[in-house]
Amino acid sequence: MNITKDMIIADVLKKYPKVVEVFEKFNMGCVSCLGVQNESIEKGCMMHGINPDELVKELENFISENY
Repeated sequence: MNITKDMIIADVLKKYPKVVEVFEKFNMGCVSCLGVQNESIEKGCMMHGINPDELVKELENFISENY
């Protein structure tokens, strides 16, 4: 599965639960936020002042190493 900026955060977390570590590394408390059900990675990054391309790269690296 390729991770893209337009993916819903909750969908990524359901498929790869361990990626919560990556979101936490970027100070995104996504697990406890209700917005993850409808929010894309890009929108979540915008709200936290994070470059979405950097987060997507970290997510993909983490998934390739841990799944």
